[in-house]
Amino acid sequence: MNVFAFLSTNELLIVLVVGVVLFGGSQIPKLARNLGRAQKELQKGLAEGAKEVDAADGDSEANSDS
Repeated sequence: MNVFAFLSTNELLIVLVVGVVLFGGSQIPKLARNLGRAQKELQKGLAEGAKEVDAADGDSEANSDS
């Protein structure tokens, strides 16, 4: 899902200005980097969780076939 599909250009500019005011111009790259890392870790965790669910599903199906 693309979050930017729900925001207009004016709304994006307002969010950008508020971010610069709150965090300062020098902190924005560090904040963006940390957010990117957090998103990557979240996606990694979700993928691992899905694999565990699939593995557990496969185990329960194998046990029910016996």
